[in-house]
Amino acid sequence: MSHSVVIGLGQTGISCARYLTGKGEHFAIADTRFNPPGLAEFEREFPGVELWLGPLDAGQLCEATRLIVSPGIAVSEPAIAKAMASGVPVVGDVELFAYEVSAPVVAITGSNAKSTVTSLVGYMAEKAGINVGVGGNIGLPVLDLLTGGEKELYVLELSSFQLETTHSLRAQAATILNLSADHLDRYPDMLEYGLAKQRVYTGCKLAVVNRGEHATLPVHEFKSDLVSFGLDVPEAGQFGLISIDDRQWLSQGENALIPVDDIALSGRHGQLNALSALALGQGAGIPMDAMLEALKDFQGLDHRCQLVLEHDGVKYINDSKGTNVGATVAALNGLAVDGHIILIAGGDGKGAEFDDLAAPIAEYCKAVVLIGRDANVIAESLTPSTSVYRAVSMEDAVKKAHGLAVSGDQVLLSPACASWDMFGSYIVRGDAFTTAVKEICCAG
Repeated sequence: MSHSVVIGLGQTGISCARYLTGKGEHFAIADTRFNPPGLAEFEREFPGVELWLGPLDAGQLCEATRLIVSPGIAVSEPAIAKAMASGVPVVGDVELFAYEVSAPVVAITGSNAKSTVTSLVGYMAEKAGINVGVGGNIGLPVLDLLTGGEKELYVLELSSFQLETTHSLRAQAATILNLSADHLDRYPDMLEYGLAKQRVYTGCKLAVVNRGEHATLPVHEFKSDLVSFGLDVPEAGQFGLISIDDRQWLSQGENALIPVDDIALSGRHGQLNALSALALGQGAGIPMDAMLEALKDFQGLDHRCQLVLEHDGVKYINDSKGTNVGATVAALNGLAVDGHIILIAGGDGKGAEFDDLAAPIAEYCKAVVLIGRDANVIAESLTPSTSVYRAVSMEDAVKKAHGLAVSGDQVLLSPACASWDMFGSYIVRGDAFTTAVKEICCAG
């Protein structure tokens, strides 16, 4: 009997199982772990489905008619690679989604700010009264967006891992927001990482690119429309910043759209996110007036440059989602105008180099407090003049930063690393920071 094999029993794998069950297709599911987190849920919902746990069996996979691989599993895994070499097609959940939808799709990838921009474009669509589905690498898996009937518009956050197994998606508007070193524990180099991101542009009607980062431009022959965004003065039709009577505005060409101080997102990085969302939303047909209204009250997402509190003139900012060097550099550049920074950083660097942190830290930070496995690696990358402190826990780090800060300073958690060496996720890490800040400030 012909059958698909779903590999990975996480949230994505279970969404694939629901999709295949709804289509009446025969399938099995495999997971390299003997006790994966979704096991109990799967056994309750799919009692008759064959389940393979433990190391993948190449022989079993080679007998499948199709492999549906979850993004957390590399297609270079030997058993999967052997099945691919024998001619078994390998796809992901986004590919299955692309088979089903006819409504326009906004596809968003990049190293940083994906979730914020995805949520913002979705919010803009809601403001316009559009029936929109938002998901992918944020919130709901893409296949779960299909329940309850097709939407008028889909806004998807897509990771490089998801794009590796996507071949048929043809987005109405697509973007690589930015590109910085990340996931180099899975990719051999930045070239391969960037090429995976480039797949988002395949067949799209409009490419939205970051003028400040050449690596976000399509590298292959590209015949569709292209629009850019950036923090400089834009040319006609492009998105950027202009100054009118000493007041900065978001603009499209010379057309002033909204004053910078009227949008809820803060910092230079917030302005960049707003501009990219405007470009994507316009490409998807969202009315401009609704998008501008959305910018007035969209304050961003938790753990992304989120103000926890201000105490004795010191701001405490949670950017735990800053899981790579590029994200932390963006946070430092965006927040520097608001005062000196005491940075809390460190964790699992995922094989990245930290040299790009040295200059902005030297310019904007009065001190750095390092935690986690790669604290020494980060310290070795900084300039000799940088004041570096070590901490054994998040509470210890916040105590040290609190002791160094004076009125007008900012204590910023932006680790430039993953959380897995000390915390279950960036959310747990950010919550630990928030808890420590509130306890220490209240005690003081």
